[in-house]
Amino acid sequence: MKKLGYLILGFAGMLSISSCGQSKGETDKNGSSLEEKKGKFPIEKTEAQWREILSPQAFQVMVKEATEPAFKNAYYNNHKKGIYVSVATGEPLFSSEDKFDSGTGWPSFTKPINDKAVIWTKDTSYGMTRDEVIEAKTGLHLGHVFRDGPAPTGLRYCVNSAALKFIPAK
Repeated sequence: MKKLGYLILGFAGMLSISSCGQSKGETDKNGSSLEEKKGKFPIEKTEAQWREILSPQAFQVMVKEATEPAFKNAYYNNHKKGIYVSVATGEPLFSSEDKFDSGTGWPSFTKPINDKAVIWTKDTSYGMTRDEVIEAKTGLHLGHVFRDGPAPTGLRYCVNSAALKFIPAK
């Protein structure tokens, strides 16, 4: 019975790594620094400028590409109607109409509000190949997108709550 418990704990640990991502250091998952991304996005700021604008947790998630804890974040269990905007720019990113319970502990969506609001990039960190999703205006990290979501898209945008602000419907 103990072996089963350890097996379940090990599986849960691997699931959390593959579900949305893990913390990063001074560079992004592909080894690029914020400075190397200059000129690629409409809104560009230094790390010091982002640190002034973002909460400490949002800075770690969006700039340093960390992952907040599963099931211990603001929106994974939010069932209210409304939209989710970027905490960095206020850009509308996801709608509650496209949110679903993926069981992963992070807010999950089948699609963004506007396909041009996010960009997919290749993430080869931690010995895996995944699709990272970043904000198109800033290049800041939001989460990952997986091909195991429900119809109609079959996609699961697994997004960190710290990168989002919820705006309730009126």
